Amino acid sequence: MELVRATSIDQLDGGIPVHGGTEVVPLLRDGIMHGDTLVDVRGIVPRGIDGGRIGAGTTLAELAADPGVPAALREACRLAASPQLRSMSSVGGNLLQSTRCWYWRQRYPCRLHGGDRCHARDGEHREHAIFANGFCASAHPSDVAAALLALGARLRTSRRELPLGGLYRLPDERDRGTTTLAPGELILELELPKVDASVYLKAMDRRRWAFPQVGVAAARTVGETRIALAGVAPVPWLLDGAEALDLATPLPRTAWKVDVARALVRRAVESVS
Repeated sequence: MELVRATSIDQLDGGIPVHGGTEVVPLLRDGIMHGDTLVDVRGIVPRGIDGGRIGAGTTLAELAADPGVPAALREACRLAASPQLRSMSSVGGNLLQSTRCWYWRQRYPCRLHGGDRCHARDGEHREHAIFANGFCASAHPSDVAAALLALGARLRTSRRELPLGGLYRLPDERDRGTTTLAPGELILELELPKVDASVYLKAMDRRRWAFPQVGVAAARTVGETRIALAGVAPVPWLLDGAEALDLATPLPRTAWKVDVARALVRRAVESVS
């Protein structure tokens, strides 16, 4: 495999972009991702924090340590991984994490791999989705994406600008992908509007450094509180008020997540009120 250190976006040319490598390298190692060329994009993706603008190459450790970053994003970064991974992981890469579904990770012929069956629905699914799980029951693992969704973040890519929610899509028969990025399109920058208060709360299997079973971000601005969830749908999930949890469609072994989400949403909304 060839490694190219890019100095311009044109050098992507079908290669696999890699920044910190904490997501791409394990996928290559496990035979889930394939390619002949790795393109190191650290030289072309901005890094750093300038008020409400965040370079997509900024690490989770840098975001967690900056007092000017909204509390929900700082806490989501702090809880996302071990110190070593936070020091390597870029915020742009974190937004593009793949599902932790063990069927997908073990390369079962599931729907995300082009098959005609979601193995989790009839198999082991305790950690899977409670929303939008009809086609694929996987759960999106990014704490950071939920925080940024609640904060109303916008993205600038190498081709367009869009709200963070526009980065994601639910997989279906036509397109098994969970993002709207085109081949060769890079996330370059995030922009955060000002919020009055924000918080991120997380339920996980271990006390530290585990993926979210349920993560809840809440952000309050004048007249509005936005709530977003991690670990409950194939994509980060924007909740239309606490009562929207009544619309959850848990599988037999994921009903417990609804109760946890109710408790965390209530605490999060009280915290920012």
